[in-house]
Amino acid sequence: MFRKILIANRGEIALRVIWACKELGIKTVAVHSTADIDSLHVRFADESVCIGPPPSHHSYLKIPSIIAAAEISNADAIHPGYGFLSENPEFAEICRTCNLTFIGPPPEIISLMGNKSEAKKVMKKAGVPVIPGSEEPVKDYEEALFYAKEIGYPVILKAAAGGGGKGMRVVNSEKEMEQAFKMAKSEAGASFADDSIYVEKYLQKPRHIEVQILGDKYGNIIHLNERECSIQRRHQKLIEEAPSPALTPLIRKELCETAVKGAKYVGYENAGTMEFLYENDKFYFMEMNTRIQVEHPVTENITGIDLIKSQILAASGDKMIYNQDDIKIIGHSMECRINAEDPYRFTPCPGKISTFHIAGGPGVRVDTAAYSGCVISPNYDSLLAKLIVRAHTRQDCIARMKRALESFIIEGIKTNIPLHLKIIERRNFQLGNISTKFLEEILPKK
Repeated sequence: MFRKILIANRGEIALRVIWACKELGIKTVAVHSTADIDSLHVRFADESVCIGPPPSHHSYLKIPSIIAAAEISNADAIHPGYGFLSENPEFAEICRTCNLTFIGPPPEIISLMGNKSEAKKVMKKAGVPVIPGSEEPVKDYEEALFYAKEIGYPVILKAAAGGGGKGMRVVNSEKEMEQAFKMAKSEAGASFADDSIYVEKYLQKPRHIEVQILGDKYGNIIHLNERECSIQRRHQKLIEEAPSPALTPLIRKELCETAVKGAKYVGYENAGTMEFLYENDKFYFMEMNTRIQVEHPVTENITGIDLIKSQILAASGDKMIYNQDDIKIIGHSMECRINAEDPYRFTPCPGKISTFHIAGGPGVRVDTAAYSGCVISPNYDSLLAKLIVRAHTRQDCIARMKRALESFIIEGIKTNIPLHLKIIERRNFQLGNISTKFLEEILPKK
């Protein structure tokens, strides 16, 4: 077991790792920018090291500073959380070279599955269904046009080296291709330092469903069932739930077993997520996230398994204590991402929180690093808190989420709580009739 873990992240996920480490009896080291000196992850860690000024590329993305912090604090492992360096194979390789355990999969796996076009090719070889499209990044606009004609419009252009909605453009006709290709390529280059673009068939109203994978160093891999992540805007998730209301037991079994088959094919280790698009009773591999997900608490709620502890134990060399038959679905869980932003224009709203009263009561969990008086910096993601509820049924879960949202008080800045209430009060949401287009359909057209 590790003696001391450095957490190469900030905010609620840094705190979440600290809580897991405390329960495992492991010391923690927080890293922070000068903007985060008063943050809760700094307060609750056993040690802290300042790694630079507020901009991420001078602090949380600066690999030499993080490695130096680990060395001076005598940490023996690094947990990257999500975002920042969590899916950076170079960082994972440097950790290995410096005799620091990277809590995640090996750099070779991160590199392989981090490139979407390569991941699709590998999954196709593994027998996992993929969306029709180019297997390799396209060389130029003419080649993108060729594939679009071959698979039929609409198509979507995607950055090969990243996700989160960056470098993505939907193309409905040939006349839109040239401009969309230029924009996607430019955005991909700016976001990922790699402007490679590939083309795939664009599904009209799919659901976004992902499968949580957990593996150890001995080839044991299990799934912890699926999460529904269809409520999103600009390809960023807003509400996640588990299990998906769309899947029959038979399709759930097929989907989850397919995800495990893909993970075993690449020799996956640690926690990861296989993401699929689902439409007309068919699912297609989209990408794999080789890290812990923002929405992991809903899986913890329906399985009773602590995913962060599981990550740490797997990285330390422990053999998995669960087999697939141990994994059961218990009730229903739902998560709303509370962001510091205008609820309808989605513009960030940094500033000082004057009042922060979290929701409580039976079946309610709040993962947050915010508090009354804290300042939300414009330098980082707008996520303030994750409001997670669980109940016996989906309908009870929705009722509990409504109650929790209405009692969550945040003053001094705008948040998207009004939007969450608007979404969950919609009849189609309550019936489970959702897709990745849901938000477009309920928001007023500009």
